Amino acid sequence: MRFVSAGIFSFFSLTTASAQAPLPSPADTVRAMPEVALDDVLVAPAAVDTKEWLLLNADIQTELDGAVHNLYNFKFDQAERQFRSLRRRYPNHPMPYFLLGLSTWWKIMPSNTHNQQYDKTFFAYMDTATTKAQKLYDADNNNYEASFFLSAAYGFDARLHAERHDWRKATVSSKRALTYLQKSREANGLSPEFVFGEGLFNYYAVWIAEEYRWLRPVLWFFPKGNRNTGLAQLEDVAQHGFYTAAEARFFRMRILGSTRENNTAGALSAARDLTRDFPDNSCFQRARAQNAFAEGELTECERTSRDILAKINKGLPGYEGFSGRAAAYYLGYVEQHRYHNFAAAQDFYQRCLVFSESVGQTKGGYYLFAAAGLGRLAAQASNRPLAQRYFQVVLEQAERKSDLYQEAHRYLKKGAPARNPAAVEVMASN
Repeated sequence: MRFVSAGIFSFFSLTTASAQAPLPSPADTVRAMPEVALDDVLVAPAAVDTKEWLLLNADIQTELDGAVHNLYNFKFDQAERQFRSLRRRYPNHPMPYFLLGLSTWWKIMPSNTHNQQYDKTFFAYMDTATTKAQKLYDADNNNYEASFFLSAAYGFDARLHAERHDWRKATVSSKRALTYLQKSREANGLSPEFVFGEGLFNYYAVWIAEEYRWLRPVLWFFPKGNRNTGLAQLEDVAQHGFYTAAEARFFRMRILGSTRENNTAGALSAARDLTRDFPDNSCFQRARAQNAFAEGELTECERTSRDILAKINKGLPGYEGFSGRAAAYYLGYVEQHRYHNFAAAQDFYQRCLVFSESVGQTKGGYYLFAAAGLGRLAAQASNRPLAQRYFQVVLEQAERKSDLYQEAHRYLKKGAPARNPAAVEVMASN
């Protein structure tokens, strides 16, 4: 659960997406952003009356423990049944609406947010959460729980609007999320749930400033951040948080496996823990297969990939083409290079192409690696027409400077044999 961090992270999602789509100019963005003082102002627990807060209510946490687990294990019906029960008892509190929105968000996640089927439902829940939270805040502007949900709900709203390239709405929601983030961060000392946002900010603030220099004027309004502190805070929340623990573990895994950290061994360890606790979460399983592949743990990668395909066949929630294309590619690679079962490898590579086409992902990544694999198998079998067909696909879709493009170009131009099939490929992460 991103909760208070959603405002910051959705803002980062908005700005990083700007490298591929038009956004307001940096100057316009600076004028649009409020000046947010994010100094650590911790509120002593004894100084705040939290009796009416559902967020810190131990009885509510006990009641929702199974629901939160079901959410991350993609048992959405069971989770939402409990969230609706909470809504019946607390119809004027933002928490049940936010949790229902979060459940809807995780229905979108397996498609890398491409699936728009749940957009209206998601926006409706987050809009209701902000409306309910705003009433609480208007009654008491020192209600940190209200600020917490306002920042979180506006942040999620901004994130999805950014994914949909609706930059105006994303910017407006980001501004609102940051406004309430300033207030809610004062309560960091009350619960690990509040610290999660600061951990993400500390890590990503450094990365954004280094990778996107033109955004530095925007970041002028924020502290510099600290990468190591951010990772340590995420680890602490992962161990001690309740609502935010799984999200902290998920983000930590993604951070470790990123090209920036390049710690796929650490990411694999984190993915193992997540799939142990949430075995039917396709996002976690896909990450485990990917990191196992990167680490050369082919037995683990194969086992996880076969499990993913089995769950797709069973129709489990969240298991579809995005997970299928990765699993099919990995199995094709294993069959080709480990077992030398070229017929099975060809079958899995072809399934990867079908999965990729079913979700409209044919511009790179698994699709092109599978096509290249099929081209090499055809070349080894001296089936030049078939090899030409697959390498032509690679030539048309791959970037001109990529190794795949150069390989396809050489084969089609000179009929040169494909590279050694035992060579290790560097798999794209998408």
